[in-house]
This record gives sequence, C-alpha cells and structure tokens, in this order.
Amino acid sequence: MNQTENKIIAVTGATGAQGGGLIRAILAHPEGGFSARALTRNPESEKALALAAQGVEVVKADLDDEASLVAAFSGAYGAYCLTNFWEHFSPDKEIVQAGNLARAAKAAGVSHVIWSTLEDVRDFVPLSDDRMPTLLEKYKVPHFDAKGESNHFFTESGVPTTLLNTSFYWENLIYFGMGPQAGEDGSLAITFPLGDKKLAGIGVEDIGACAYGIFAADQEFIGKTVSIAGGHLSGQEMADGLSRALGREVNYNAVSPDTYRSFGFPAADELGNMFQFNADFSEQYCGARDLDATRKLNPGLKSFDDWLAVNASKIPLG
Repeated sequence: MNQTENKIIAVTGATGAQGGGLIRAILAHPEGGFSARALTRNPESEKALALAAQGVEVVKADLDDEASLVAAFSGAYGAYCLTNFWEHFSPDKEIVQAGNLARAAKAAGVSHVIWSTLEDVRDFVPLSDDRMPTLLEKYKVPHFDAKGESNHFFTESGVPTTLLNTSFYWENLIYFGMGPQAGEDGSLAITFPLGDKKLAGIGVEDIGACAYGIFAADQEFIGKTVSIAGGHLSGQEMADGLSRALGREVNYNAVSPDTYRSFGFPAADELGNMFQFNADFSEQYCGARDLDATRKLNPGLKSFDDWLAVNASKIPLG
C-alpha cells in the first residue's frame, strides 16, 4: 500500500508525548497502512517542522476551535484525541475541548476515534465523601474527572470510539519533580502517599504504541474501554528499581495523603488526591490495566526496569 492509499490518522497533541509517540509508531510501521496527520496550533514550531521533515502532514488546528478540528479531521480514517490539563490547569476547559473533539470527529465522518481518558474519581469517591478534599468545588481529581466526565461526548455522539485509559507516566520522575530528592545528609528518596499499595505506570512512548495497536486491530476495540500499563509497582519497588539503575541507594518515603497535599507546590492537593485514589482503589485500578493485554497491543512494551535502562540518565537528582 503506498502513501496515497494509506488510512490517515489525525493526531492531536502531535508535538507532545502521547501524540508524538503515536506518530513515531506510525512512522515505524510503513507497512501498516497508516499515515499520520499532525494537528498543532503552531505548524512553524520546531517540533512541528521536525515532523514535516519526516514526511508527516502537519495541519493547523486548535482544540478551542471546533471548526478548525472539523477541517483537520476531514478525510481522516482515525483520530487520536487528547487534552492537556497541565497546560492550563482547568478541568472545565478540558471538558469544552473534549466536546469540540467529539463533535468534530462526528461531523468529519471519522471511522475510529481513540479518546485518551482516565477514570472519573467521583464514581469511586463522591463529592459528599470527605475522605479527600473536594477541589474547585466539583472535582476530586480534576485531571482525571474532567476526562472521565467527557467520555459521554464520544460514546453518545455515535462516532466509533475506543476509550483508552492511560496510567501514571514514569516520565513524571524526569519532568514533574517526582524523581529522587536529596535529603540534608545527601541520601536520595522518592516520596509518595501510596503506603504499600501498587501504582500502575507506563512509559509515555508506549501509550502511543498502544494506540497504534488499537488502530491496527481495525474494529476489534471500537465501543470498548482499553486500560493500559507497563507495570504495577509499589513505592518501594520503584525505589529499588531506581537504586539499581542509578547505582545509588534510593529510599521510599511513604507519607500520608494529607502530608503530601500540604507540600505546597502547584497541584500538590490535586496530586495528593490522585495518589490517594490510586492507593485506596489500587486493586481495581491496577486490575483494569492488564499487563499481558497491554503487551499484545504493543509487543515492545517496556517494564519499569526497561524504561529506566533508557531514561535513568535523564532523571534529575534534586
């Protein structure tokens, strides 16, 4: 199948981690029958120009502009739809953007949408439950809840959709300040309010590769929810893996969710709630994210140790 006959996958977040991972997976499988269309607000950005240099079609589109999305999705077989809470910290904005994406995909006649989503924590911990504080008056974990709440835009639109539940990014150890921090005595520790519970995590590149596997499976996952992870690790197991990879002892500092929420960095309350949800419902959260099923979608799936072998050198040691 030549390039002109390939099925086009329109990718939002194309210059970011998840969308970029899907584009790289498409490029790595020239025999797969797909070509990538990268959606970006700024086609002249360095990352967008780099994609164009690899032969990727780059199209200007904005999640806040539904008409631009309809135009960008037109003629595409598939669309990978995601929103970026951490760009603006507004769950309400995420919900508006998700609605725009779903309506645009429907209007453009897209044959298969993957919506990158997460659980709505309020289904587990109602707003009336004071086990964890309510944030922004109507959320428990805003960046989870807004995505989970937005699922209905896709399922009710009639557009053929796969809901893709992602997991904790191991890249948070590199880019989000969650990696090992040095104490006054110079010893290293990671700090999470997880107790001894396991956390489902994944390397972000593997999310894009899993999305490729879903598109490559044709109709198999339409109308289904697919939940993915590369590993289920306790805080101690993460510390042990870091110790091996870094060649320095890394301790695990288990704190209470209340303590974590009190740390005062941006989104400390949100992340404290997220980890509390991960811990309190670890069995359900990890249980939904079957590692063997994830590996079937993405045979190159990296375990935490595999991921560390590639990425440990990038982790800043604070």
